Amino acid sequence: MFLRHLSLVNYKNFDSKVMEFDPVINCLVGDNGVGKTNVLDAIYHLCFGKSYFNPVSTQNIKHNTDFFVVEGEFEKEGKTEKIVCSFKKGTKKVIKRNGKAYEKFSEHIGFLPLVIISPSDRDLILEGSETRRKFMDGVISQSDKGYLQSLIKYNKVLVQRNSLLKYFVANNTFDPDTLAIYNEQLHNLGTEIHKKRIAFIDAFVPIFKEQYAHIAEKDEQIMLAYESQLTHSSLLELLESNLEKDRALQYTSTGIHKDDLSFTIAGHPIKKFGSQGQQKSFLIALKLAQFHFIKELAKNTPILLLDDIFDKLDESRVSQIVSLVENENFGQIFISDTHAQRTESVVKSIHQSYKIFTL
Repeated sequence: MFLRHLSLVNYKNFDSKVMEFDPVINCLVGDNGVGKTNVLDAIYHLCFGKSYFNPVSTQNIKHNTDFFVVEGEFEKEGKTEKIVCSFKKGTKKVIKRNGKAYEKFSEHIGFLPLVIISPSDRDLILEGSETRRKFMDGVISQSDKGYLQSLIKYNKVLVQRNSLLKYFVANNTFDPDTLAIYNEQLHNLGTEIHKKRIAFIDAFVPIFKEQYAHIAEKDEQIMLAYESQLTHSSLLELLESNLEKDRALQYTSTGIHKDDLSFTIAGHPIKKFGSQGQQKSFLIALKLAQFHFIKELAKNTPILLLDDIFDKLDESRVSQIVSLVENENFGQIFISDTHAQRTESVVKSIHQSYKIFTL
């Protein structure tokens, strides 16, 4: 699968931009602020229906305009797939595939698999559990539509239960029967999600460790582990035992929406004890493991976006990653960099077709 054509109108810093891409390697070079990352984000937008860097649609519209359109033509399994993502202020975003609008954006997830490696990935280490859950959910959802639907339903019931808890306090009342209905729904959905997350981690960790060893080129005790309140109790038991706490807080304090991933090196949190180099290697290994995991399950090679990759790795390591296209492990790769000569020297060493775009 590869992206052949990209057209932007009023997207971020672009008035209008049309690009024709190489099916293997594409390099976006230029000074900071010219829009290299915005092109990568537009590609991400086509695959996921939202920006990777700023999910607020109005903030992706060029200043002093009131709409944007991102259009792409993908080659997939010998067919041309035209995807258009458009948004106008005051209306709902629209995503069309071959002229037909999706009723639910979730139906599009996984159709065009993609992995992005970006400096902003540091949030996975530095930020709270929600960021790491989104990463885990994003990887699973690209190859399991049932998982994504369960997650959407779970979050909907969670909102309803929280609203009910607030209603109880505001009206000085309590209805255990209605609450029990929500508890049962959360339990059923949450248990299914929990099982799939366990299965994901079991399959993902060996791939991750292999990628880390490949990047770090030395033996380090790194680990990625799944942390969940459901490890020792059922969700139904947790909801019932925390009822008084939830009534006081007016929200649901237990469940799979509190799950987390722990990142450790030599048994200690990598956030506190990992060097900058170790953290960078950890994050790249995470994303490359994501790539291989999705490729294996989706039976379709994801597009790989390398945003400002030289900020994370030295030139030889970047060459190592890009050279993987020679082994046909990777499909189409996009690289953004501020130094044109550095980028060209890397891609020239790979015996594959490429294009360089100066922005």
